[in-house]
Amino acid sequence: MVKERQFWLLKTEPTEWSWDDQAANGGVTKWDGVRNKQAQKSLKAMKINDLCFFYHSGASARRIVGVVTVIKEWYSEGEYEVIVDVKAVGEMRRPVDLKEMKTNEGLKVFNLFRQPRLSVVPVPVEFWNRVCDLAGGFEGDGRKVHDDDDDEES
Repeated sequence: MVKERQFWLLKTEPTEWSWDDQAANGGVTKWDGVRNKQAQKSLKAMKINDLCFFYHSGASARRIVGVVTVIKEWYSEGEYEVIVDVKAVGEMRRPVDLKEMKTNEGLKVFNLFRQPRLSVVPVPVEFWNRVCDLAGGFEGDGRKVHDDDDDEES
């Protein structure tokens, strides 16, 4: 039986690891340094091809800015007990700010708001779809992007 794709949110301070850092060098990195046991449990539940929102935390940048995919399931290395490898899929077409998510009726019970200190949060598919709609999707999602210039005749 094939397990359905799961969705997650990974939080990072942009001064420590930003979307630009993630997108560089082929977009692949180890997601490590997670100490909270509940967040580690979420990392351990991730499977290859699961998708994760890349969320900038911090006082000036609370927003979803991109999407990564899991390319290696959890493992341990050195001092880090739980690591997953992720690869950049694409930047959000429009970042989705925390304030916008909090005022969106369809996102009122999102775990991100109930447990704001967790750095890894499961995302129900209906929330994933809602955030993607707010953003106009993300690069690499297969959605057709409408360009007004294409509609004009020469």
